[in-house]
This record gives sequence, structure tokens and C-alpha cells, in this order.
Amino acid sequence: MTPDARLSATIEILQTIDGVNTAANNILRAYFRSRRYAGSKDRRAVGNHVFRVIRHRARLDWWIAGAAGNLRPSARLRTLASIVILDEETTEGIHFLFYDAAHSPGSLTPDEEEMVSNLTGKALHHPAMPLGVIHEVPEWLDKLLQKKWGENFGAEMTALNYTAPVDVRVNTGRVSRSQARKSLSKNDIKTEPTVLSPTGLRLVERADLEKTKAFKKGLIEIQDEGSQLVALLCEVKPGMTVVDYCAGAGGKTLALADLMALQGAETDTGLLIACDVSVKRLSLMDERLKRAGIQRVRKLIVDDLNSTKELEGTADRVLVDAPCSGIGSWRRHPEARWRLTQHELDQHIKEQKIILATSARLIRPGGRLVYATCSLLDQENQEQITTFLADHPDFKLMPIKDIWARIVGTECPTEGQDLLLSPAATNTDGFYCAVMERKAAKGL
Repeated sequence: MTPDARLSATIEILQTIDGVNTAANNILRAYFRSRRYAGSKDRRAVGNHVFRVIRHRARLDWWIAGAAGNLRPSARLRTLASIVILDEETTEGIHFLFYDAAHSPGSLTPDEEEMVSNLTGKALHHPAMPLGVIHEVPEWLDKLLQKKWGENFGAEMTALNYTAPVDVRVNTGRVSRSQARKSLSKNDIKTEPTVLSPTGLRLVERADLEKTKAFKKGLIEIQDEGSQLVALLCEVKPGMTVVDYCAGAGGKTLALADLMALQGAETDTGLLIACDVSVKRLSLMDERLKRAGIQRVRKLIVDDLNSTKELEGTADRVLVDAPCSGIGSWRRHPEARWRLTQHELDQHIKEQKIILATSARLIRPGGRLVYATCSLLDQENQEQITTFLADHPDFKLMPIKDIWARIVGTECPTEGQDLLLSPAATNTDGFYCAVMERKAAKGL
């Protein structure tokens, strides 16, 4: 692809990202799947440019608003502004890229010419920018997150806008962490043990894991260290009845199955049930379960209260990885911050409350409800737990640090009863976790 064709592809992909609710990485893959002529360098260059625009969007929009007259920010204008400000491209160079041809983005309009002129020589940062713009936070979320993080707001938001590292969870029922690390090294993939999770490895550099023997043989699963820790804090054991209530594609289901020793065992090592409202999402775990050698996971579609009636009062553990704003995963999905709305957040908060109350019915006396989100907002985290405990006096909050000492064994990052991980504090995705135990009935 020529430089102008790469630029045209960048604009087209950004337009698609703005128009659909699909992960940017998936949109990129789909775009190049139908364009086999694009080489690896083309894919990498376009992908880097796409994400660079997304990660600088608020600041680029701030400059566009002051330099483009009546033009509203768009994929094309953001790409153009990024070339001027981030690449410091000359006017002559820009005209070389923007011209009328089959695979080029087309010539600049007079208004775009004016914008280029106004932006030439400008630095990305300007002291007049609001704090939220500097840290790439949607305006409606700015005050909420500043209230939450206070003086740490800048550090937390900056960390949320870095590219996330790649972590893998070792299937310890099949191989040790050192053995998995050795296997990956044979593919020239360097890793380091994760600091907090005893089951994780972090790649030193990005690599194609799916081509490795370790991945194909089910020795590892791609999973952020924070997500690994949530599964560990469920403190599941073989023989238990465990429900992954919002299982999705099964990342935590697989981790729970490993802890329950469900890798093809013939003896009864317990019951693991993966629930979700979506048949499609649940079906995504089939290949992963097969690769990991896990055959005995029951899948259950939860479309009304009767779906789980037979399970009421039977579960030793219920993990609720609740639908949420996803703020904690912004470094992996930076486009998600621009899609989230106040209405969607309000809907998530209502849904979380319902899911907590519904899933609590499944837990036997002495069993535990583990609530987790990938959010950094109190409204989705601590406030939900406070409300739940007030409405359910038969549950009590368990100190995370005690469970951590028994199960995780590394230094616990919290002294409180619940847990909040963040990219700035722990170099993980943002996760919240609270563990609540159902009290035994009096006289038992």
C-alpha cells in the first residue's frame, strides 16, 4: 500500500469504529481480511495510526474546534490533524498525501486547508486545555473520575491511555508456570512472571501466541493479570458447585475450571455452570474449553428468573462478573471511552443491582457471592455492595486480604475488605472485586 492508501484506510476504519459497537481490533482484522494485498507492514502502520488517533482524540478535537471554523470533528479531520500535530508533516507533504485518486483520501477542501494552516507548528498539549481533555476523558465523565481519584486523577487516566501489556494465564492443572515459560521461549517469546498473580506470565514484547505450541496445546490462555486474580479470589476447589453467572466468552470460566481440576478428569470434581443471556457469547468458549482439555462445563442461558430456579440454594460459589461501563479496560479498548454514555452507565447500574439480587438466591448457607466489574466508578462498585448488603442482611463482606493470603500468596495491594486494581496502581486492567458469604441459618 502507498502512504496515501494507508491514510485512506485509516480514515475508513476510524469511520467504521465511530459507527458501530464493535471492538476496534475486530474492525481492523475484518478490514484487512478482505484486503489480502495488504502486507504485514501495511497492517501494522494503519493499525498504529488508527489507535494513535483514538488515544489522542480529545486533544485533537480541542485543536480542531479552534482551528476548523464550522467543521465538526470527524475521522477525516482527526486523521488530518494528527498528521499536522503529531507527525509535524509539512503542507507540501500533506498535499502529497491528500489528492484525488482511486486509493487516496481526496484533495483538501478550502476549510481543511485553513485548518492545516492554523494547526501547523502547534504542539499537542496546550495549557488552556481542560484537565479532562489533557487526560482523554469524555466530558460527562470528567467530574465523576476526578472525584473518585482526586490528586491521583492524572496518573490514573494517563495509565488508562497506555497500550496494555499482554498477559497469559498458565493452565496449572496441565503445566507449571516455569514449564509454560520455557515452552514459549522455544518460540523466541520472552516472558516474566506476573507480580501479583501466581498463575500468570507477561510478555516482554508482543508476539503471535496462537501459533505457539503452548497455546495450541492449551497450556496457556490470554488473560489479563487482574482477571486472573478475580478468579483466584473465588477460592474454588474440586468438588464444589460453582456458577459463573455472567460467563460471556468464558475467560474466567476456564480459570475456574483449572482450579477445580476439570481437565478431562473422570472422577467427580464438582459442577461448573457457565451462564449468560447470549447463546452466541457462550458458544465462543467451546473452542477454548476443548483446547484446554475441559469437557465438563455445563452451559445455561439465563433469560428469566426461572432459568436458574433449580440451582437456588445449591451453589458454593457464584461469580458475577457484571456488565459495566468497562472503564478499567480502556487501555485495551480505547475507543470504548468515546462510545460510553450516561444512559448506558445508568442502565448498567440498574442491571448490576438486579443481577446481584438474582444470583444471591443460588448460594447455599456458607457459600459465597463474588462480585466483580472492570469499572473504576464507585457507583458500579462499592455503592452496589453497600446497597446489596443493606438489602441482604444474611450476607457478610469477607476481607479480601485474608483470602489473598490463603490463595494468592503475593503481597496484597489492599488493606480494605474489597479490592480495586488499576493500571496506575498495579499495572493490571482496572478491576473491582468483593467477596460476600451467606451466613448459616441460626441453629445450624
